[in-house]
Amino acid sequence: MLSTFLLAGSLRAQAMEGRSYSLDEAIRVALENNRDLRDAQLGLATADQQVREAWGSLFPNVDATVSYQRNLQIQEAFLPRIIFDPTAPADELIPVRFGAENNWSAWLNVTQPIFDAGALVGVGTAGRFQALQREAVRGQAQRIASRVRRAYYSALLAREQVRVTEESVRRTEQTLAETQGLQRAGLASSYDVLRLEVRLANLRPNLRRAANAAAAAERDLSVELGLDEVQLVRVAGRLHEIDLASANANEGANRELLRLVGYRDALDSSFESLNEVARKMRSDLRQAQLNRQLEDARVKFERTSLYPRLSAFFAYGIIAQDPGRPDFFGANANQRTTSAYLGVQLEVPIFSGFQRWARVQQRKLARQQAEVQLELLEQQAANQIRTAQEALEEARERAEAQREAVGEARRGFEIVTAQYLAGISSQLEVTEGEVLLRESEFNYAQAVYDYLIAQADLDDALGVVPLVDVPVADEAAVIISE
Repeated sequence: MLSTFLLAGSLRAQAMEGRSYSLDEAIRVALENNRDLRDAQLGLATADQQVREAWGSLFPNVDATVSYQRNLQIQEAFLPRIIFDPTAPADELIPVRFGAENNWSAWLNVTQPIFDAGALVGVGTAGRFQALQREAVRGQAQRIASRVRRAYYSALLAREQVRVTEESVRRTEQTLAETQGLQRAGLASSYDVLRLEVRLANLRPNLRRAANAAAAAERDLSVELGLDEVQLVRVAGRLHEIDLASANANEGANRELLRLVGYRDALDSSFESLNEVARKMRSDLRQAQLNRQLEDARVKFERTSLYPRLSAFFAYGIIAQDPGRPDFFGANANQRTTSAYLGVQLEVPIFSGFQRWARVQQRKLARQQAEVQLELLEQQAANQIRTAQEALEEARERAEAQREAVGEARRGFEIVTAQYLAGISSQLEVTEGEVLLRESEFNYAQAVYDYLIAQADLDDALGVVPLVDVPVADEAAVIISE
């Protein structure tokens, strides 16, 4: 018995390690720390800049250039000598230098698109991509929150297994002590004592195994939270005390476990209404819809390569030359001159080896692929909704039945224990009653766990996840209606 006491104390000390998180806190911490979500947010920031870049193509493009050229040997051209000397022979040429050792120039160039269908459509395409990236961030946040919920529920169930096993150990030890007393009084046999000792010896490793499984589940939860170090994360709530029949009957952490859902009253909703919610809120469907719109925009963008482009341009420049040692743009104003011009430019695509049409067809095929993908996702969503709704109904009914079974098993155990102490029942009947009670308690906790998991699966299937789409469950209906 001393070893069992030390084992239980060690397990309680292990359970007290680490910080305790409510489900709400756990989801918020995971959303803050998750690197995948950070990566998606950076993708959205990139899309924001791409939208700015697309809008920039509609504004004037202004460039300024300044150049300097040092002529190591000035180029010469041959001109007829008669130009300079009327008496010279007509076929005589002389070399003439053009320019000076130092050439300076400064230009200001302005280009303004007047009609560019590609730029106009490109703005819309970038906007579609931005919306797609924004939805990708939301979808990633949903996946993180749902994974944390499932890991949190798994840790709670693992702790229930520890509790049930600890209670079995405690009751077995108590029964063993009572049976040893009865043996000394001649009211129980040594075989009764031996059987209890064997049962206790079998329970102790089960308790250690359950505690290790609970610790592993809590470490898994710490990984989902994105903590700097893997550690035990204590969870709040007790599954066997949750009353699914009335959420208001629960208090503290148990009440929060039932409150923190995305879509309430799913059991009272029709499949058609749930499917309609999924079409509006489910992230993968929304991403597929946005991707189809993006492919539509890309088809339009490729078609713009067939249209002419019209732009206006303006340039102003200062040119200077000076001989000998460089003097910035020449000291003499007579060595400088200016130039300016203004015009329009029309570019008309005529033929490019059918490349433009091929690109348009590629984009059309990509749009068809996006439509097929959307149809497939809609079918998968409908199946997931149906499966999650059925699992939720089954878990709720099973939990109600198991709750009654726990009460009956507890009364049965109390009766058989009293009869055993009175010498009416055998120790075997007491053991069977205790086993039946523990199984009933764990089965109820398992049913509550299955209900919470089914609710998380349904929230996923509908695309309505707490703390991502709704602050609390009470606001779910308002946000969905929007």
